[in-house]
Amino acid sequence: MKADYEALAATIASLTDGETDEIALMATVACEVHHSDGRFDWTGFYRVVAPELMKIGPYQGGHGCLVIPFDRGVCGAAARTGEVQLVGDVDAFPGHIACASSTRSELVIPVRDANGALLAVFDIDSDRPDAFSTFDAQNLSSILAAVFATRTLT
Repeated sequence: MKADYEALAATIASLTDGETDEIALMATVACEVHHSDGRFDWTGFYRVVAPELMKIGPYQGGHGCLVIPFDRGVCGAAARTGEVQLVGDVDAFPGHIACASSTRSELVIPVRDANGALLAVFDIDSDRPDAFSTFDAQNLSSILAAVFATRTLT
């Protein structure tokens, strides 16, 4: 099953309407996205908690890394560069952090607030190689922007 992004966006918009707590929003987004697509093995947020440092946030799936510095791994690259990371083969990514040995591909999207500040990165792992496309990245980026960049968060 592949995500129906139009339906997913509508569901998330409905569930998060009026909510401003960023952890509640992250938990809802992680859950809905995770269960929307069979390719998604691990789905969640790494929150910026200090300069150049992220800690695990709400997620779905097995355990994740607890702490990720901006200078390590795919999530760190997304945070450091501010650009979406679409990695078809994590073993070929220099400095990849293997939080789960089953991960073959990864999609990481920077998450910004209404002022453009980096709040977190949204990380999706798959046990399939080349599981993600630019179509996935664009649609998920739009959903994340609608949730986090359009409201004042608490």
